[in-house]
Amino acid sequence: MDAERRNDDEQTARWNGRAGHAWVDLQHVLDEMFRPIEGMLVDAVSAEGAEHVLDVGCGTGGTTLAVARRLGPAGHCVGVDISGPLTDTARARAEREGVPASFVRADAQEHTFEPGTFDTVISRFGVMFFDDPVRAFGNLRSAVRDGAGLRVIVWRDPAENPFMTTAQRAAAPLLPSLPVRRPDEPGQFAFADPDKVRRILAESGWADIDIQPIDIVCTLPEKELVRYFTRLGPLGMALPEVDEETRERVVETVRAAFDPFVQGSEVRFTAACWTVGARASAAKLS
Repeated sequence: MDAERRNDDEQTARWNGRAGHAWVDLQHVLDEMFRPIEGMLVDAVSAEGAEHVLDVGCGTGGTTLAVARRLGPAGHCVGVDISGPLTDTARARAEREGVPASFVRADAQEHTFEPGTFDTVISRFGVMFFDDPVRAFGNLRSAVRDGAGLRVIVWRDPAENPFMTTAQRAAAPLLPSLPVRRPDEPGQFAFADPDKVRRILAESGWADIDIQPIDIVCTLPEKELVRYFTRLGPLGMALPEVDEETRERVVETVRAAFDPFVQGSEVRFTAACWTVGARASAAKLS
C-alpha cells in the first residue's frame, strides 16, 4: 500500500505540476496529432448508441467535447482527470465552444461515481497510470449499467513505437539520471501486454473482452517538434533541471534523432496501439 500511495502522490504532483501545464500549452498540437484516435472513439460511442459517456483521463477535453457534439442535446459526456490544470482548461473550452460537456477533477480509481450512471466508458491513453488497475476498472464498472460498453485505446510495446521513445533514447547518454521506463510500473506502456489487460478487466467485472492491434498514422508540424519533445515525457521533466550548455547539446542531439520521421514541414509516425473493448458483466463484483 505504501508503494501504491507513493505512486498516487507522484502522479498527482506530476499532472498538477509541470506535466499538466505542458499538456495545456501543447493542447492544440496534441489534439491534432491524436485526431484519428479521437475519431475512432467518437465512432465507437455512436456504434454503441450511447447517451451517457464517461471519458477517463480526459486531459484538456478534446475527445470529451467531440463525443458531446456527436451525442447532441439528448446525451451527455463527462470527462474525469486527476489534473487540475487539464480539467480547468477542458471546462473553459466547453464553455467557450458552447458544448454541453462536464468535467470532474478526480482520480478515477478512487472517485465515488453515482452507480449505474453511464452506458459507455472511453479513454484515449488515459488508463495506464493507475497504481491498482483492477481496483480502478472495478470502480469504473460500478459507475456503469449492466452491459455497458468499454472502449479504450492504449499503447502497444515501446519497441513498436520508436517515435515515442526517440527522445529518451537519444538523450540518455547525455542525461544519465533520466528515469528508465519499466513495463511493470504505471506509465505510458503499462498496458502493452494484452494478456495483462485481459486479466485486469476480467478481475474487475468486465466481460466479452476484445483486444485488437491498430496502427494509426499521426502527424504534427515540424515547427512544433522541438517544443513537443522538450516539454513532454521523461525528457520534458528532466530538461528544466540542467544547465543551458547541456540543454543545447541535448536538444541538438534529440532533434537529429527525429530526422527519420520528418517529411518536409510535417512529422509523421505510426502509433502502434491496442483498441480494447469489453462489456460490464451483469454479475457485479462485491
